[in-house]
Amino acid sequence: MSSILQSLQKTIVAGVVLLLVILAVVASVTGSAVNLSSTEWWRFLFRYFHVLAGVMWIGLLWYFNFVQTPSMPKIPDAEKPAVSKVIAPTALFWFRHAALWTVITGAIVAALGGYLVPALTLTQGVHTIGIGMWLALVMAYNVWFIIWPNQKKALGIVVVEADEKAKAAKTAGMTSRINTLLSVPMLFCMVAQQNGGL
Repeated sequence: MSSILQSLQKTIVAGVVLLLVILAVVASVTGSAVNLSSTEWWRFLFRYFHVLAGVMWIGLLWYFNFVQTPSMPKIPDAEKPAVSKVIAPTALFWFRHAALWTVITGAIVAALGGYLVPALTLTQGVHTIGIGMWLALVMAYNVWFIIWPNQKKALGIVVVEADEKAKAAKTAGMTSRINTLLSVPMLFCMVAQQNGGL
């Protein structure tokens, strides 16, 4: 078991295998089977992927805002490159791709449920999730078109002058804080719609 847990890839594969075993046991106990031709099954599957991607996205957003950013001033200058050259670029890769896949899988779930356009147009009955979707779209835009371009400058991936680097770091940081602010009502709207809306 410890050899599986030494590798992230093996751990993920083991998690998928465990999920399949649980599904097989539940199916055998309940006598139910997966109906791959059912829209509900695919909607459920994409909702699961949506939640997985969303947990990674918001988890990393909160990691940056609750852990990394407040900790950076406490790290000795000699040790900061470990964060800025190794940890941050990797975290930002998963951060921006999790944002992308959260939006894509969420759109698929809404399309399969028949409420994509009504939600985006804030139609009564699905307006709550529509608000959440718009907040998520603003946040994803911020990730890809404000935070990431500025973080590339701040981290030295794109070489710029010192004053531009400092300005980019500030812009990325403030936009990340805006996303943290937006994440609170966004998550509420997503959960509220599943529980009757507002």
